[in-house]
Amino acid sequence: MNPGPGPRGKTRTLPELAGIVSHLRAEGRTTVFANGCFDLLHAGHVRYLAAARALGDILIVGINSDASVRKLKGEGRPLQPESERAEILAALECVDHVVVFDTPTVDPLLRELRPDIHAKGTDYTEESVPERETVLSYGGRVAIAGDPKNHSTRDLIAVILSRFRP
Repeated sequence: MNPGPGPRGKTRTLPELAGIVSHLRAEGRTTVFANGCFDLLHAGHVRYLAAARALGDILIVGINSDASVRKLKGEGRPLQPESERAEILAALECVDHVVVFDTPTVDPLLRELRPDIHAKGTDYTEESVPERETVLSYGGRVAIAGDPKNHSTRDLIAVILSRFRP
């Protein structure tokens, strides 16, 4: 990890983030946690993250590890390695910290960090968020952020293949 300035300096380990969030909580600042694979960054991702950041003072983004993406999306994914996906997300102004996770859900991260708000995209409802019970158990809240789900990495891959396949 590179703790210096720039996008790579925003990538943190879970223990580092726990200390940061504890400090922010003591200052009375609102932390928001968002997560996803972010395999091929598109406008839907940017809108989701900007809307999530608008919900609080600090946005932490959890990204699925390469192994986790493969389990979720299948062979051939991710298109980009986790270190590069983390660097790209960290370059976004709305993102304050990035953490890579390897678990099937972000429940363990949420239990450790206890962010005030867990933001999910519009392909969920507040009731269907998988980590909902975890968030409610420590007094946090779930929020839906972003524009309607009409962008996807899968669709972009299909467009690229249809346009550039010989």
